[in-house]
Amino acid sequence: MGSGQVINWQGKHVTVAGLGVSGVPAAKVLRGLGARVTVVNDGDDERARTQAAELQALGVTVRLGDGDTLPEGTELIVTAPGWKPDKPLFAAAEKAGVEVWGDVELAWRLRGPDAAPWLAVTGTNGKTTTVQMLASILTAAGLRTAAVGNIGVSLLDAVLGEERYDVLAVELSSYQLHWAPSLRAHSAAVLNLAPDHLDWHGSMEAYAADKGRVYEGNRVACVYNAADRATEDLVREADVEEGCRAIGFTLGTPGPSQLGVVEGILVDRAFVENRQKNAQELAEVSDVNPPAPHNIANALAAAALARAYGVPAKAVRDGLRAFTPDAHRIAHVADVDGVAYVDDSKATNTHAAEASLAAYESIVWIAGGLAKGATFDELVAKSAKRLRGAVLIGADRELIREALARHAPEVPVVDLDRTDTGAMRAAVQEARGLARTGDTVLLAPACASMDMFANYNKRGDAFADAVRELGSGEG
Repeated sequence: MGSGQVINWQGKHVTVAGLGVSGVPAAKVLRGLGARVTVVNDGDDERARTQAAELQALGVTVRLGDGDTLPEGTELIVTAPGWKPDKPLFAAAEKAGVEVWGDVELAWRLRGPDAAPWLAVTGTNGKTTTVQMLASILTAAGLRTAAVGNIGVSLLDAVLGEERYDVLAVELSSYQLHWAPSLRAHSAAVLNLAPDHLDWHGSMEAYAADKGRVYEGNRVACVYNAADRATEDLVREADVEEGCRAIGFTLGTPGPSQLGVVEGILVDRAFVENRQKNAQELAEVSDVNPPAPHNIANALAAAALARAYGVPAKAVRDGLRAFTPDAHRIAHVADVDGVAYVDDSKATNTHAAEASLAAYESIVWIAGGLAKGATFDELVAKSAKRLRGAVLIGADRELIREALARHAPEVPVVDLDRTDTGAMRAAVQEARGLARTGDTVLLAPACASMDMFANYNKRGDAFADAVRELGSGEG
């Protein structure tokens, strides 16, 4: 495929900000294109040194332990998505008139002239599931596709690799969108908007604006959540191509130009002839796995993007049936003594936890971890009537305990006051003591995991292990 026809990379001074999952491949690709590459990194640990040695062997300059100084002669910065916009490096770049791109922008600019169009998905929650559902639907339609972005194949690999794709299902975070000024998707969806990563963006307005960039220049459809006004507002503000349509998805009966649900059937009133009168059946609610309300919304968003790309109704059904959800996303671990144990370790923010808590009637809630600047009053107030009890672990559990005291004072709370990895086993034991027959013990932490675990997968695994011990009578 084309190697950046627009830009002559030969000898161009590019600074890559941050080693890691996006930085290392970006440095290798740029070096391969003939650029003079310097990588700057805040950390100087063993892993960083190993990565540095690998890059230095390719002729890349690496500066560890100094991510704030702009290297002399830099003509472009390519940054890892997690680096905050207020880093001194970016202030120095702005002063010097140096552009900053993210890994997504780099991939977008390196696409060949006949490159596959992008169907893009962003939102606070449900991105990964929706993109995987979308890829499954596109595959069922006989299209060559991949789920890329934050998941699956790296975007740079998808754009520069040997494999030829018809269309790409692209998951984009608000960070990635912030640093992708020229990205123009075929069609895009914002699934929902809730406060998240505010410590990075600085304000809810800035966060929403970055999410909204996914709609810029869309050609066919801007897909929004009819139940979330903020997503519709972003469509209104977007500068799109002539003829691009706003397409809503709803868990209720759809109006014209919407996808929705009628008597247990997912229906399309957007991509049909005479949408005032006609509707196309796409799939049954039972084809969605699991058929929890927020997941049906994900399926409708995926269907809307696939239909915008011209996929037939049958492929939507087949693709949804073929889809299996990720681990740690509302995963039923076991039933022990009439109590269900459910792992939703992937609920790393309040919005995801709220969707999870809404799926069960009577819950013993295991929560806590790193709050990332979140507050818990709204979550607790909405879920209070469903709570049988709560068990709190992790660094910021006090914030949740205070919200429970304010909005659910009658709910018994066990504060484990622990952040060691063994705390999960104790939490499951305590939850078992609070639960009654018919209850669900739900791990939906509403927080990130890094205070105690390497990632949310490890946290979910620890929960599942502890539950299995209960079941085997070791508990």
